[in-house]
Amino acid sequence: MAAKRNTYLKCFGEHLKSLREKKEVTQFELASIIGKDRQSIQRVEAGNINPTIYYLQEVAEGLQIPLKDIVDFKIPEKKKK
Repeated sequence: MAAKRNTYLKCFGEHLKSLREKKEVTQFELASIIGKDRQSIQRVEAGNINPTIYYLQEVAEGLQIPLKDIVDFKIPEKKKK
């Protein structure tokens, strides 16, 4: 079960990073906008922490996108052998 959780958080982090990069915002800039430190953003994007819904709302507001865009992502299917 831990592996599934780790995969989910990793995919989520990659998705969040791509949204941030599409807005051409650095980790430092986003952190400054939402009152966090850059390392906090980095940990979420690396899949190392599970952010709260309030944290995600702050990120959405900082990126000026709807919260639904942050949580709407797909996990790649495992390749069958």
